[in-house]
Parts: sequence; structure tokens; C-alpha cells
Amino acid sequence: MEEIITLDYGSGGKKTSRLIEEMIVPAWDNPALHELGDGAVLDGGEKLCFSTDSFVVNPLFFPGGDIGKLSVCGTVNDVSMCGGIPKYLSCAFIIEEGFKVSDLEKIIASIRKAADHAGVQVVTGDTKVVEKGRGDGIYINTAGIGILKYPGLSPKNIKEGDAVIVSGTVGDHGTAVMLSRSGMMEGDIKSDCAALNHMTDKILSLNAGVRVLRDPTRGGLATTLNEFIEGSELGIEIEEGLIPVAPAVTAACDMLGLDPLYCANEGKLIAVVPSDKADEVLNAMRQFPEGENAALIGHVTARYPGKLTMKTALGGGRILQKLTGAQLPRIC
Repeated sequence: MEEIITLDYGSGGKKTSRLIEEMIVPAWDNPALHELGDGAVLDGGEKLCFSTDSFVVNPLFFPGGDIGKLSVCGTVNDVSMCGGIPKYLSCAFIIEEGFKVSDLEKIIASIRKAADHAGVQVVTGDTKVVEKGRGDGIYINTAGIGILKYPGLSPKNIKEGDAVIVSGTVGDHGTAVMLSRSGMMEGDIKSDCAALNHMTDKILSLNAGVRVLRDPTRGGLATTLNEFIEGSELGIEIEEGLIPVAPAVTAACDMLGLDPLYCANEGKLIAVVPSDKADEVLNAMRQFPEGENAALIGHVTARYPGKLTMKTALGGGRILQKLTGAQLPRIC
């Protein structure tokens, strides 16, 4: 193969076949993918979870991950937050003419590694090539299918007094991407990009009455918590001193003028659980590397219906709204 992708690779002809058969199929090898159809025939017969997402992150490679890893983890996590066990992914590339084949090989290998870690298979996909200047390198779309194992998760289940838990430090992904993009990358700030399905399965298997799960990606922790109580007669109160934020992320956000509570995460989840089950859920999370910094950060309250409030470190109070505008574009 050449060193760069040309329009010929998106023609559907010999070069397209060569790209698929020599690079993609060997990397993601499984029987369903070998059929090379436009779809895949899969085992089923149960209630399914289904999710799709597109990834346009800039830069394509960043500390802690890349667009390939991100595309797998993001979709696996979306299925997991529904109470599903992710099984299969589709993966579609839109590649810009002139894109380096060596970079595509890295992305394909990263997808395989992330899929293996999550225990899912990439079983179907598509490749298109657009003219130079019209694609910004590569875009990826993934869709995921999983078996619904834990039905009924919903913000509608939240009750007064419930505990609000986050599985680790917040703001890591958005901060890492922005620093990498700006050229100011220093220290060891890395994206938290990770598949959470194994940890999710563990905490849901406890039968601890988990009300809802969500991964706080774009818009961050504050926006996701606002979504839980929008239009509700309940509110959520969190404490600034309990929210885990890496010191380096705090310093970087101060430098960039960002708020870590609104920065994207790609390897964290929020769980709302009965308060008497909080310790059990926290202990389960901490058994996984992705959950080692899990913390209880607040509670559901009826004091401020539909509002997310935060007790500040100085003893005051602050209302946290949903993110308005694009604080961090192109972070996933």
C-alpha cells in the first residue's frame, strides 16, 4: 500500500478491497466480520441496547488515547449506561485524501486493543474517502449493540436522600485534549478514556438499587447532573470539597480559563444510588483501575427543585447551570 490514502481507496474498487482485506480485517479478525457484508448476522433473541456516536476529536492522537480508542470506549460506555452488556460494534471511517497510512494503522490497532479490553467485537463497517481539505484527517462513526441485562435505569427513579457518586477525577479528558491542541502540554495530564462496561456490570450486579448511570462526556459533571433533575421536583446538592479533581487538572483549567466541572470525561460515570448502598457501590468501583478515585459527592434534595447547587470550599453556595455554548469543541 501507498504511504497516504488517495481517493481511489474510497472508490469501492480494488484499493478499497485491499484496504479492508489487508489492514482492517486482519486487525479486527472475527467470523462475522469475515463475511464482509454491509451488515452482520449476530446471535440475539433478547432485548437489546443500541447506541451510535461519531468522533471528530482534534488532535487525533492525545495523551491517554486517540480517536480509535475513543470511538470504542465512547460507544461501549453508552451501551453500558443503559444497563446493557456490550457485544458488537460497527465502525465507519471517513478518511481525507492524503491521510498517512501509518496513522491509519495506529488507529486500527488502537480500536482492536480497546475492543479486546472491553470484550466486544467490531463486526461490520464502512470506509469512505473525501477530497483533500474536506475531511480533517479522519472521522469515525461507531454503533454498538448489547444485551439488556439491567433494565429500568432512569433519572425518573431518583428519590430524595439518594447519594450521588462519581467514579473518579473529573475533567481529565477535556483538559488533556485542550492542552495537547494548544501545544502547551506539560506534566502527566492524560485523558481518562476507558471502557467502563466491566465496572458497570459489577456495580449493577450488586442489586444495590442503582437508580441511574450516566457517563459525563460533553458538558461534564455539572451538565449531566442538571439533566438528571431537569423539570423535576427534586434537586441535587454537591460539595466542592468532595469532588475529585487532579491538582494538575485544576492548575491547567485555571491557566486555560476552564471549569473542570464542565470539562468532558471519557472514562468516568455518575451513579445515583440509595444512600444506605453508597459504600457498597463505592467499594465495588474501587476494585477497578477506572474507579480507584470514586467518591460520594452529594445527595438528592427537595430543597431546590430542578436545581443543581454546590457548597463551595469557602462555605458559600453556587447554582450550577447546564453548559451554554461550546466550551470545548472537537473533544470527542
